[in-house]
Amino acid sequence: MKIAILDSYAMNPGDLSWEGFERLGDVYRYETSTREEAIERAKCMDALVINKIVLGKDEMEMLPDLRYIGVTATGYNVVDIGEASRRKIAVTNIPYYSTSSVAEHVFALLLEYSRQTGLYAKKVKEGAWQKARTFTFQLGTSFELAGRTIGIVGLGDIGSKVASIAEAFDMDVVYTSHSPKEIGKKHGWQFMPLDELLEKSDVVSLHVPLTTETEKMIDKDALSLMKKDAILVNTARGGLIDEDALFDALSTSRIAAALLDVIGEEPPRNGCRLFELDNCIATPHQAWATKQARTRLMEMAAKNLEAFIAGKSLNRIV
Repeated sequence: MKIAILDSYAMNPGDLSWEGFERLGDVYRYETSTREEAIERAKCMDALVINKIVLGKDEMEMLPDLRYIGVTATGYNVVDIGEASRRKIAVTNIPYYSTSSVAEHVFALLLEYSRQTGLYAKKVKEGAWQKARTFTFQLGTSFELAGRTIGIVGLGDIGSKVASIAEAFDMDVVYTSHSPKEIGKKHGWQFMPLDELLEKSDVVSLHVPLTTETEKMIDKDALSLMKKDAILVNTARGGLIDEDALFDALSTSRIAAALLDVIGEEPPRNGCRLFELDNCIATPHQAWATKQARTRLMEMAAKNLEAFIAGKSLNRIV
């Protein structure tokens, strides 16, 4: 089997082994690929392993030998699933691999905003502590997470993990989803419609996939419902938020802050206005990318392909 891994760098920048794939066939590995490079490199391949490479109808028409697409992510919106099904191309994804990593990152962002640890550490190294008049000094008002209400938008695996960690911080948990979830009932987390959640939450954390239904779900109207001291956290997909509306809400103090690991264009080739704002903290879509999560990702991606070769189904979308 001929296997092309078209954008390998994010999954494995060099600290993990490719042995799991190499034992399955002839592997052609590329750290990054443009659309044109991806099509050329994918020709005559039986299987493609991708992360952000878009494979729509036009691309698939140029790849007549393609039998398998392995998406190295939980979300698979980069693939035209209907077209893949029509062409009898198997598509798999990777569920569950980054649950703890992403959930922990939500609180890394929240704690950085609420306690400013990075800023304090920087100021200490710059000599500010030595110059302080007392044993401590303040760079602004910090606050506890305890007693605050966190609203989880999407109570899947990651959303549920975030909710559990929030409880450990003595936060009150509310959530919204298509319907009440058993895990929510078990823990006593309150289910409510999105509008009510936005009104009641001190922290709103997004954990839904990007679909036509959820695209720009956090728009001007949604932001207008939030508390003025509310914090919006997005570690899911940038397209969930109308970034122009968010910029306006942050720059006018309509909400207190946005903590983002994802934005609409990644990387932001022409910059992003949100980065200009002091009340926006952004990280470069790396909540998922701990070594442990990437190891699980690679192992499962190889197992998915191995199952396909053996005529079995593992994490199949189509």
